[in-house]
Amino acid sequence: MPGALEAACFLGISKPNSRRHSPVEGRRGSLAPVSSSGLQVATRSLTISRVRERKRRPDVVFEPIMRSHAMKKADQILRAVAAKDVTLTLIGESGSGKEVLARRAHELSERRRGPFVPINCAAIPDALFESELFGHERGAFTGASERAKGKVEAAERGTLLLDEIGEMPMPMQAKLLRFLENRRYMRVGGAIKIEADVRLMFATLRPLDQEVRAGRFRADLFYRIQGITLNVPALRERRADIAPLLNQFTAQHSARHGVRPPRFSRQAKALLLRYDWPGNVRELRNVVETLCLLRDGRQVRVADLPEGVRSQGMPEEAAAGVSRASTSLVLDLDDGLESLIQQIVEAALERDGGDKIKAAARLRISLRTVQRYVAAGRVRVPSGRVRGEQKAAKK
Repeated sequence: MPGALEAACFLGISKPNSRRHSPVEGRRGSLAPVSSSGLQVATRSLTISRVRERKRRPDVVFEPIMRSHAMKKADQILRAVAAKDVTLTLIGESGSGKEVLARRAHELSERRRGPFVPINCAAIPDALFESELFGHERGAFTGASERAKGKVEAAERGTLLLDEIGEMPMPMQAKLLRFLENRRYMRVGGAIKIEADVRLMFATLRPLDQEVRAGRFRADLFYRIQGITLNVPALRERRADIAPLLNQFTAQHSARHGVRPPRFSRQAKALLLRYDWPGNVRELRNVVETLCLLRDGRQVRVADLPEGVRSQGMPEEAAAGVSRASTSLVLDLDDGLESLIQQIVEAALERDGGDKIKAAARLRISLRTVQRYVAAGRVRVPSGRVRGEQKAAKK
């Protein structure tokens, strides 16, 4: 079992003797005796540590959901150019998954063993942009106490993604163009030109030809990086991906925060699928994370959804889960008896404006039963009124 022996050597464990174990020496760095089962434990521990190390990587989905026709078409183009060392520009709204697709292209390329380094051009001050991209030498400017690598050097033999390339300062665009021509650069304050072996990808919110016409982007740089252009569809344009993304983020955030996955009622899920998601996948991820934290193992109801999701999907009264003009309620039998009871009690309270006495009379149950559900936090009193109880107390 060579894998176990390599793990044993890595962990400082001796190879077991066929008859007896070697004695433990008292010096530092000595080898400890271990049985063959111990080697298996060591190998398993090493594997677990590597898995944990991978879990510490940035929270990015490496295999994007591609149920929709729009994403399948985009992935077809991506697969065709991923293995080729050509420039790739991704165009799409904020949060639509441009970085995810760029990382996928990197993983499908021959450079997948190298680093993938993203850099947000909009987040870097103009004065520090050159240093951030190409690095600097010690003493190059005030505060440069030591040599620092730039993103280009950090991405050596890998891929560098320049996100929001349209926000790059004009003077820096000229230097980037020169770098693209010969793939050589100098650190700030340096005098030696350094060869770079890196693939560049670009991402932008708006088509760069519009930025060229507006005078905010150099035309020569635009023609240099035009290459392969991939339009990333917004989430509202690929609604078939919303449901699997919802399931994926629910499992992901529940495991991350150590909570039980919440269950989505049919009405709540319908609103989530109907919502336009102006913040795209990023907004969906954040909403799901909030619901996982607040509805630990419980059902997600319409009232638990953000106001924007409720208001777009249905009128205000219906957004609370029931119409005031109707005494009917749609239930999902798969939710379980306890959840169904909670929905019925809450719907009755909503129908009667939060009056517990009227709600109890409507459901033909005791007032104490309604009060018990409210006190336990199982249902909400929509308007927060206790007028019915106050009348009962006076009597």
